[in-house]
Amino acid sequence: MRGVPEVLKQRDYRLLFSGYVASLLGDGMVGVALAFAVLDNGGTPSELGIVLASRMLALVACLLAGGVVADRIERRKVMVVADLTRLVSQGVLAALLIAGHPAIATIAALTAVTGAATGFFNPASTGLLPLVVKPELLQQANGLRGTAQSAGEIAGPLLAGLLVVAASPGWALAIDAATFAISAAFLSRLRLPPRIGTQAQSFLKDLKQGWSAFTAHTWVWSFVLAVAVGNIFWGAWSALGPVVAKQELGGAAAWGTVLGAMGVGGVIGGAIAIRANPRRPMLLVVATGPVFAFPLALLAAHAPVPLLALATFFSGATLTLGNAVWESTLQRHISPEEMSRVSAYDWFGSLAFYPLGLALWGPVSDEIGVDESLWLAFALWTVVFLAMLAVKDIYRLTNAPPRSLR
Repeated sequence: MRGVPEVLKQRDYRLLFSGYVASLLGDGMVGVALAFAVLDNGGTPSELGIVLASRMLALVACLLAGGVVADRIERRKVMVVADLTRLVSQGVLAALLIAGHPAIATIAALTAVTGAATGFFNPASTGLLPLVVKPELLQQANGLRGTAQSAGEIAGPLLAGLLVVAASPGWALAIDAATFAISAAFLSRLRLPPRIGTQAQSFLKDLKQGWSAFTAHTWVWSFVLAVAVGNIFWGAWSALGPVVAKQELGGAAAWGTVLGAMGVGGVIGGAIAIRANPRRPMLLVVATGPVFAFPLALLAAHAPVPLLALATFFSGATLTLGNAVWESTLQRHISPEEMSRVSAYDWFGSLAFYPLGLALWGPVSDEIGVDESLWLAFALWTVVFLAMLAVKDIYRLTNAPPRSLR
């Protein structure tokens, strides 16, 4: 097995990674499939927004509870139940779409169930990895996951588009549902060490204890705060990018090229992360921030599509690399008993304000102009991440792993 990353030689990680690959491919299909499920069903753009928002809001609403539950009981069980719940919700939605034209409210409700289950799955997943992988191999494990996620973001929309054209959105969602069954099957075969759980106490006390663990590390809460605020500004990319693409770049095909380049960059970034072992990991993570946002500036400057695609390629690479190093650093330095709750606060902070950013930049651009809004978003994002360099713990934290849990 020469050339194979060391972490893939571990049986349990191979099983976990195989489940990841399947479910991440399905996740990549959802955006296209849901959009056409609503629009082909007579839905308006506003109703599409409601459906997409229902998934995100349900996910965010369940994250903190998901972190507490995952730290209380075996994380694999939480993930399997979440996968089976998503199998049912997506499977029912697929069946309804294949059979006829369900109400938009029904689509939104089933999508919300899927989002809620994901809110339980994600913190449990982050907390499970250190129980499966040796500490010195966490960086490889997260790098491989980042590579798989980026590949899924490339292949998933392409496959979904082909299925929508050849059959219907329902069949694309049916395949997404099947990936959750595959993930649950792989998870059920894991051999885990004895469960590490919290002592019996109230839910609120568990939540408070997780908050204390989250805020005890300046490098943790300050970075999550930076990402939370930064995502408000990154909303300008999603909200205004298609407008610029339609008016200046040549339309949907050009915008698809730009986004596809970001996915390809993510694959490369994940490959780099597999080999990365930074001495000062948080310094690297923070440094990726300004690079990631550079496409905002080029979009504001009306850069040609090839140059913009090159920028999004590097943006995708730095995003995946930074995320892999960030997750590995959390898993090395946060105690296993509190990992899922700390991860839940991380997920919550990272996602909670993004919908605000999506809603904000349209009105802002109406007032000051699209180009000016993009320049402003880029400047504010850059200021936020440069300010992180004033946090001493960003420099002080080193990559000395704790003792193995296995």
